[in-house]
Amino acid sequence: MAKDENKFSDIQEAGSVEVVYYTDPLCCWSWALEPQWRKLRFMYRGKIKWQYRMGGLIPNWDSFNDPMNAISRPLQMGPLWMEAKYISGMPLQDKLWYEDPPASSFPACIAVKAAGLQSGVAAENYLRRVREAVMLHGQNIARWEVLQQVGEELSEENPEILDLDRFQEDLSGQEARHAFEEDLKQVRLHGLSRFPALTMRRAGEDKGVKIVGYRPYQALEEALHAIAPDLQPAPHTTDETEYRRYWHSATAREVEEALKQE
Repeated sequence: MAKDENKFSDIQEAGSVEVVYYTDPLCCWSWALEPQWRKLRFMYRGKIKWQYRMGGLIPNWDSFNDPMNAISRPLQMGPLWMEAKYISGMPLQDKLWYEDPPASSFPACIAVKAAGLQSGVAAENYLRRVREAVMLHGQNIARWEVLQQVGEELSEENPEILDLDRFQEDLSGQEARHAFEEDLKQVRLHGLSRFPALTMRRAGEDKGVKIVGYRPYQALEEALHAIAPDLQPAPHTTDETEYRRYWHSATAREVEEALKQE
């Protein structure tokens, strides 16, 4: 994430379109969508605001079942991650599911909510870093020590974003768990069983649009314009350095998406 994180808080306060992003740190298709999702926020910075809701993808392997992809045990998740890597071009450590498979996505969801108790900026940063931990580095984010390490690294680099002592306290407290339970209620209310899923609406309006699953950038922009046809993007960037500086960290695929002319 960018060193100057005020741009995130500004977006979350001043946007004319509200986006709710239902996701999960262990969702490979959410990671696959990062290039398009980041590009949308970059192109419409200052004009949209968003919040994340954690989907609770894998409660545990005794209860998890994905009939669409024929997945009911950890080893079967590896091929799905390989598919997401192949289709999206985003790097993925699919060997995780053979070497040290996460037992649940709930701990990582709770950790994101614990960071979010401090600010939306903290939630944004922590979610990205915990995704990088599992997707890029193959770390088992079902382990509390890994989640604490992610918090320590974020706090060390950006102490103004995350207070480590408070994060560690909230990580084992009830408020973060209650916030996650509220997210799960919203997931059920909207009938969501796949992630990522995004709802978009004009601020103050009830009607909106919903997008479910991995989509190209054009689909996200078309959904945005369906509810806000007057919304104009910023000038298209051709500067890789500028884009990397904005996000602080970016994969080659994310940069490629940002620089691509539609």
